Amino acid sequence: MTGRILAALSLVLGLAACDSGINLNPFTWFGGSTDEKLVAVEPSGGWPTGEDPRELVAQITALSVDRTTAGAIVHATGLPPKIGYWEAELVAENDGEPVDGVVTYRFHVWSPLWEQGTGSEYARSIDAGAFISDRDLPDVRQIRVIGAQNAMTVRR
Repeated sequence: MTGRILAALSLVLGLAACDSGINLNPFTWFGGSTDEKLVAVEPSGGWPTGEDPRELVAQITALSVDRTTAGAIVHATGLPPKIGYWEAELVAENDGEPVDGVVTYRFHVWSPLWEQGTGSEYARSIDAGAFISDRDLPDVRQIRVIGAQNAMTVRR
């Protein structure tokens, strides 16, 4: 058995030494490294300036705050105009810092990638959440979530 392996190995190494135009030597399959200049492709009009490109959900239908051992979870339900809206997120304004005791979130969603039907309210509803830590919670008296047509607020 080892004789066959040695014969195959010597055959491969012998052929690798031949100059037949076919390179069978695995040590020379890849050339040396070269430096490349990378070019960044910038979109026309430049990169976004921190503005969220997603749209606001049409309507906020429910808002609740649930206490946890480490803070509070803000849970909002939104109602877009048709089915297929996705990647809902509550985006905090002012980096989540309360302004006069009010923490404000904007309910952002991506619109469908192709035309969708209207569907029922149940099929269209979309949820999003955010966490407020115990460290930030003492300064918060109200939590406000903004949609395109309305806003909802909960108070302590």
